[in-house]
Amino acid sequence: MQHRYFPHTEEDVQQMLEAIGAKSLDDLYAEIPRELLLRRDLQLPIGKSEVEIRQEFTRLAKQNKPLVCFAGAGSYDHYTPSLVPYITSRSEFSTSYTPYQAEISQGTLMYIFEYQTMMANLTGMDVSNASMYDGATATAEAMMMATASVRKHNRVLLSATLPPRILDVCRTYASYHGTDINIIPAKDGITDRAALTDLLAKGDVAGVIVPQPNYYGIVEDLSGLADEVHAQKALLIVSGPASPLGVLKSPGEWGADIACGDAQSLGIPLGYGGPYIGYLCAKNALIRKMPGRIVGQTEDTEGRRAFVLTMQAREQHIRREKATSNICTAQGMMCLYVAAYLSLMGPSGLREVNDTSCKGAHYLAEALVNSGQFALTYPDQPFLNEFRLTCKAAPAAQLISRAAEAGYLAGVQDETDGLILCVTEQRTKAETDKLIQILTA
Repeated sequence: MQHRYFPHTEEDVQQMLEAIGAKSLDDLYAEIPRELLLRRDLQLPIGKSEVEIRQEFTRLAKQNKPLVCFAGAGSYDHYTPSLVPYITSRSEFSTSYTPYQAEISQGTLMYIFEYQTMMANLTGMDVSNASMYDGATATAEAMMMATASVRKHNRVLLSATLPPRILDVCRTYASYHGTDINIIPAKDGITDRAALTDLLAKGDVAGVIVPQPNYYGIVEDLSGLADEVHAQKALLIVSGPASPLGVLKSPGEWGADIACGDAQSLGIPLGYGGPYIGYLCAKNALIRKMPGRIVGQTEDTEGRRAFVLTMQAREQHIRREKATSNICTAQGMMCLYVAAYLSLMGPSGLREVNDTSCKGAHYLAEALVNSGQFALTYPDQPFLNEFRLTCKAAPAAQLISRAAEAGYLAGVQDETDGLILCVTEQRTKAETDKLIQILTA
């Protein structure tokens, strides 16, 4: 069989066979039992033209059923300005895949540096790494930072109001690192502070992880928590989606040592679940415990602004047992998405996004509650653009299915049959009114 796009000619293949002392390609597979060999050509379809390929993909794409999204729970349907994909496609930012050779990777290093700067400002932290896979892995890595930083303490407290998938990933990490996890129970939809105090008093706590906002969309009051945690020589970690940081009190202002979570809400499309990006920021004192890369600014021999990798405490560069993390890939292109989005939106734009989302969410919540068929599960707790409802008239799964048939993604069903709904700046009043009509029919 002739392979048009294989780089080796018949002469090349023959020279390589002679070099290893083989007479034919079949000799390379002589060790494999004959019953395991295919012994025929692959049954590949006849090649198609470019037009036919495009038509086939169009046909497949039409099988998808786009839904008007009122779901959140960690992934948010925010608008991506048209300039963002344009900027991310420019060749200046598509220098070599890995930025170890600074002289040929200035585009990559520059946008990572800008991303780090903006994320540090947004979280109120001193430093940011060059990103993690997603919010769950970023939180798990923050947990491991705590146990690595607080000597002789091996227990981490996680709030039950964290998203379930974050709790699951943290449990997985802990099981393979010998870390003990205690779950702080929830009370009235927020972290039970009395239970947290009791768990802290038992000692041996390396870190405390709390959400902001939490899984139910509630904005928790973290007043005094940092002092209480630090009194026990532990670290405070605040985990949450990135967009609300534009209007909420930052983790740094709460006195946190580490801020982490998912930055997908900063202009990255939903994309059927990915790729996303996890942010991880910390105080200067913890910089040597941070996983991943950190890009720094310097000057070249001619005094011009330049960028280099400042720290790389990963297993690729040091002994495995000394490495801070086994994650060896940053979400580089997603860093560029976030950097472009934040630079275009600015503080006022990010504030407007959250303000519009907040007003839409409260309008939807009030209308559904007034219908008599729903109740806010936690009516006394403040929320931004996401909230949990108790469904009186029908199970949450049934309502979600009914809405899907009408072209709407009506939230997320949680583990106790609650309905978590979310509104972003993309949702119009007409769409919201239509969802209200569907859910209250």
